[in-house]
Amino acid sequence: MILGPLTAVHAAATFVMVGVIWFVQVVHYPLFAAVGRAEFAAWQAANLRRTTWVVAPAMAIEALAAGALTLLRGDALAWLGGTLLAVVWLSTALVQVPCHGRLERSFDAAAARRLVRSNWLRTGAWSARGAVALELLSG
Repeated sequence: MILGPLTAVHAAATFVMVGVIWFVQVVHYPLFAAVGRAEFAAWQAANLRRTTWVVAPAMAIEALAAGALTLLRGDALAWLGGTLLAVVWLSTALVQVPCHGRLERSFDAAAARRLVRSNWLRTGAWSARGAVALELLSG
């Protein structure tokens, strides 16, 4: 049956992102303030390029697997996971991407603070997705 391997791929991608988001929240974003103002725009451009290589594949795999699980299982747990993922993607598109855009032009302390504060929503949603992924694996 396809559900077993799909659930495993889903869990793997989710846990990659759980690890990444906690690293980003606790280490990476707070260190933005330590980058010199003169170098910040170039540093941020390189940061975004390199980070995309790590997160884009995992996020795409996670989204495809979560969507497939929601369609194939159709139960409340799968829908909860999909809803949490929608929260992550909406926050990313509406809050974090614009903050990164401002920071790519030059260091903006308010944008950096907003990025750290608002990212707790994604950190919480991805952590909850990790719990959902574990439950899906056990069922």
